[in-house]
Amino acid sequence: MTARSVKWFSEAVLDWFERNGRKDLPWQREPSPYRVWVSEIMLQQTQVSVAAPYFERFLERFPTVSDLAEAPEDSLMALWSGLGYYARARNLQRAARLIRDRHAGAFPSTIEALLALPGIGRSTAGAILSLASDQRHPILDGNVKRVLARAFGVAGWPGQKAVLDELWALAERLTPKTRVGAYNQGMMDLGATLCTRHAPACDRCPVSEQCVARLGNRQAELPTPRPRRTIPERATLMLILVNSSGETLLERRPKSGIWGGLWSLPEIPPAADPLDWCLVQLGVRPRRVEMRAGRRHTFTHFRLDIRVAYLELDTPPDGVGDDAGSRRWLCRADLDTLGIPAPVKSILDALPGGHPGQQGDVS
Repeated sequence: MTARSVKWFSEAVLDWFERNGRKDLPWQREPSPYRVWVSEIMLQQTQVSVAAPYFERFLERFPTVSDLAEAPEDSLMALWSGLGYYARARNLQRAARLIRDRHAGAFPSTIEALLALPGIGRSTAGAILSLASDQRHPILDGNVKRVLARAFGVAGWPGQKAVLDELWALAERLTPKTRVGAYNQGMMDLGATLCTRHAPACDRCPVSEQCVARLGNRQAELPTPRPRRTIPERATLMLILVNSSGETLLERRPKSGIWGGLWSLPEIPPAADPLDWCLVQLGVRPRRVEMRAGRRHTFTHFRLDIRVAYLELDTPPDGVGDDAGSRRWLCRADLDTLGIPAPVKSILDALPGGHPGQQGDVS
């Protein structure tokens, strides 16, 4: 790759961005490092159309790093609920507290300081500094990886170190010395809107005339997909326990693991008896039990088959199940104030107004 071809590529991307790039996304208005940071974390594993309303609500509630650092965990998780990958939210707050404590609340302005914060990798740090301050740092998110792999014919799964190193070397060389923020945003936009995973719009791409994938008709094979693997399956039985006041029992999950720190329905092994759980954990016997429609939820590393049991209790809300703050009886209005996993929230939302089912009383 010659200096001339490098210049041609970056100028083509910049010219295209000026005419066609996205310039009115919520985080592009007053693009401070804090706003760019929050948007970049939200956009990991999340599409722009999904992240945008979350971003607006998040910045309204936590307009500064200090506000985020001081936020109650339940308030943070309630705003994040539905975005998934909840470790991102926990790392956001951990980083905000470090910025408050180690940097006097001022957002770090060097890549070394940013990389020392939890949840911030090289590409995220580069995006923050280039988009907010126009510092010259390359980025390599999923969209940029796809553009570079196709444009320069980089074969191999980008999750492999050798392939990733090659893509980083390309990103570093192609990033211009000026208008870095516009170039990086242009690369992301190019991958998101034209050089898409399926059916890329090569006829409108500014770099198509020199694109290795287009010239060799290899768009479908580049970038090389992740090697196929068998995704294991797990099963669980979630319990919807409703007391005589119509409130539902939720439990806070452990900090580590899936849905760490979120509020969820009690879970037992799928073959276990919900009646036994009630007797052992709550000391009561439900007057009604029925099985409800389950659902399947796919995580990155496994699929979870969720069975659902609905149990109605005669016990008043303060009679059972307040386990040192890890269990709470909640009315419908309370659910919006806590971080609840999206599949669990959908199970609760499917309840017909909290009314019991049609199955008979437990004998």
